[in-house]
Amino acid sequence: MRRAANLLRAPGHGLHSLWERVRVLWHGLRTATGDDAYERYCAHQRRHHPHEPLMSRRVFCAEATGRKWNGVSRCC
Repeated sequence: MRRAANLLRAPGHGLHSLWERVRVLWHGLRTATGDDAYERYCAHQRRHHPHEPLMSRRVFCAEATGRKWNGVSRCC
């Protein structure tokens, strides 16, 4: 708690900097857990395949779940 208060008072580390750190942490957490997969898919499609229609979030999630759980799921 004291550290957070010091960050707010330190020069160049105002509230904006704190919120920026929270935003970066949140973005990293969403990327690590795959929560932003649909947004990344949309950005990729718009950049590399603009002529193709986008899948809906529901269809994208169903296909991702199918890829994850179908097929061989053992090492031997």
